[in-house]
Formats: sequence, structure tokens, C-alpha cells
Amino acid sequence: MIDVDRAATTPVHPDVLEAMLPWFRDRAGNPSSLHAAGREARRAVEDARERVAAALEATARQVVFTSGATEALHLALLGSLALRPGAHIVASAAEHAALLEAVRTAARLGHPVTWVPSGPDGRIDHDELAAALQDDTALLAVMRTNNETGVQNDLAPLRAHVEARGVRVLVDAVQSFGHERVGLEHCGADLLVVSSHKVEGPKGSGALVLRDGVVVEPQQRGGGQERGLRGGTVDVPAVVGFGRAAVRATAWQERAARVSALRDRLERGVCAMGGVTVHGSGAPRGPKHVHVHVEGIDGETLLINLDREGVLASAGSACAAGSLEPSHVLLAMGRSAAVSRASVRFSLGDHLDETVIDEAVLRVRRAVLRTRGVEGAT
Repeated sequence: MIDVDRAATTPVHPDVLEAMLPWFRDRAGNPSSLHAAGREARRAVEDARERVAAALEATARQVVFTSGATEALHLALLGSLALRPGAHIVASAAEHAALLEAVRTAARLGHPVTWVPSGPDGRIDHDELAAALQDDTALLAVMRTNNETGVQNDLAPLRAHVEARGVRVLVDAVQSFGHERVGLEHCGADLLVVSSHKVEGPKGSGALVLRDGVVVEPQQRGGGQERGLRGGTVDVPAVVGFGRAAVRATAWQERAARVSALRDRLERGVCAMGGVTVHGSGAPRGPKHVHVHVEGIDGETLLINLDREGVLASAGSACAAGSLEPSHVLLAMGRSAAVSRASVRFSLGDHLDETVIDEAVLRVRRAVLRTRGVEGAT
């Protein structure tokens, strides 16, 4: 099996799993308890918080642990807007489905929304973003690295203008973490979201990083955990695993260079078949994504044939798997529904090498020929 679907998830690294295991068995204390086992669990949680904070150029107090990026995005967006009833929102139309749904929820609560489409290369035009801001705009939401195309948006140049308007910036950095420098300053963010399972950590753990002075209203209340911002018993094994994975994520420079070279090799091989176009090829992209339109195919059928060839890929976001709707990311870039349905995303990790990539190209070629109904494709 050749896994080129690492934007969807990553397996837990052995070092991460080893760090987690004791907290399932021998060290099962509740970190809110006052006894020795609880204090030990609390220390483990805070140690993990320090590790995640260091990886994100933040302080421990700025990090709020959540069950994943979806919850973190909802806490960031809805928690900010709860303090500004009826305030205006500006959001990229190419955001992850989790953010889109949070914005739609806010709209139902009475917050007007301006959606900003992507340019043909997938980037958001800074002038369009600035023009969309209104006197009552409270929040601007734009992801750093798109989860489907890998196209990157740099909001840092807009930071001064947005800050002067009193607008908070929410950045989804899930696909960037572990592959580039990620932090509030570097990403031009007031609120930053990352996820554990994209960086060889466990599923079910994520984090919201808040700039000092930024206040959000809790969306999940309970026992006052996470400084009252996220009620519910902390998942100690998951948080410990996230902390260990965050340390590994800091080695992003070597990883990005290696994965980028492999990505380019795969891209060249796939494009050599003819009738293949790379979405976002003219824009800065993260190192791991290759999202292509393949002429003369149905994307779902191609995925089935890729699966038969032992190649793991996706039609776009794994969170939209099974949906018959065309990719909203590609539609926001001006692509047609037909092009969207004939597109496939490959995403790489540093578990691959050139030999495996070359084998993947051969298998992709066979799958495309079979999907196109070319005689003799086996």
C-alpha cells in the first residue's frame, strides 16, 4: 500500500505511542483531582502544553487544548463573536468545512458574512480582503495552507491594517504545522488552530492559540478546565501524545525540503501522462500537496481504481468523503463542477522515498488508463 493521503491524517509515530501508553494504564489519574495520581496527570498535561507552545512560538498560557481542530475553530470563531453580537465576519470561501460550518452557525445567530473567493491560482487577493472589511467587522478568517490544494495565503502583510481596524484574524494552520514555521506572528494571527493527528500525533487532540489580550467566550462549559475555556476532563494520553508529536514537528525544515522534492517528482510523473493540470501550480504551496485535474475521467471511479492499485488518495478533503457535491475549494477558484469532479488530491509525507514515488506514478498511470477505458490497461 502506498499512502499518498497524508493531508487526511498520519499514523501515530512509535515515539508518540510509547509516550502515551502509560497514561492509559498505570497513570490513569484525572488531572483535575487533588491526590497524587491527579497531580501527576496534571504535570503531564502542563508539560505537553509547554511542548506545544514551544513548537508554535507561544507561551503555555496561550495554548488551549481541544478535541481537535474542528472544536478549536468553533471556539475561536463563535467564542469571539459571542462578545460582539451582530458583528460582521469576513471569511475565505475556500476554508475547511469545519470553519465554513462555524461561520454558517454565526450567520444563523445574526452575524452578517462576506465571503471572499480565491483567485484562479487559489490565493486570496489582499485588496479584496481589505475591501471586504466594514466598520463593524469583528473577525477575518483565512487558512494558511489550503487542505485541498496546498496553496498558501500570507496574511502577515495585512496584519497592521487589520489590527488598526480592530479586527481579529483567525488562521487555520492545520496543514502547515510540521511543514513550515507556524506561530501567531509569522501567520499574522490573533487566533491560531492546529491539530495533533496531522503531525503523527493521536486523533482527538488539537489546540487553539490565543494572542495575549484576546478573549473568547467558552462554547463548552463544565468543570472549568482549560482556564474555564473548555469544560470536560482533559484526555491525558492524547494530550501527552500531542506534546511529543509537537516536538517532532519542530524539525520542519528538513522534512519540508525532503517532502517537497518527492512532491515535485510525483507531480512531474503524473503530469507526464498528458491531460493533467495541477490546481494552484502558479501560487506558493506547502510541500506535500498535489491536487490535479485529470481530463477524461470521473474522480470517484479513479479513486476506486487507485485503491485497486494500492494507492491511497482522495478527491479533496477527507472530511467531505462520500459527498456528491463538487469541491467548494475548486469552485471558489473559479473551476467548474465538472473539473472539480475530475480532480484528485495526493499528499505526501516523509515516510516515502524516490523508489516508492516512482512506483506510485506507475500505479497512478495504470489507474488513469483503466478509468479512461483504455484497452490493455491492467
